[in-house]
Amino acid sequence: MLHAGEYSCVIANGERIRTFTRRGVADLYDLLVQEPEFLHGASVADKVVGKAAASLMALGGVQQVYAHTISQPALHLLQKAGITVNCDEVVDHIINRDHTGWCPLEQASRELQSAKEIFLVIENFISSQRKNT
Repeated sequence: MLHAGEYSCVIANGERIRTFTRRGVADLYDLLVQEPEFLHGASVADKVVGKAAASLMALGGVQQVYAHTISQPALHLLQKAGITVNCDEVVDHIINRDHTGWCPLEQASRELQSAKEIFLVIENFISSQRKNT
């Protein structure tokens, strides 16, 4: 469904399925903040999972994740949280949209260990982005 529908993310919880098309972690962040119960026990299919997205999934209590591409730090964080992970490709880090360097959130969360610490970085990042648009 993820690839066939050209979605960025598909989340299933029981009979309920939601699809998302925005890039980045905004959809996961909004879901965690506004409807955390939907993430609890859910299965997530995502095209690209970096450490920031992984932290949101861990905080939300996601049960399993499929990622087309996942960073090694994201994989480690999910496994440490006891989340089942399947993926097609593991990379050292997620690159930015311009392919000129690291994804900003991957870079910002690089040295952070806990999902709660990373959440604060994501919250500030998204707040800043939304003020600029």
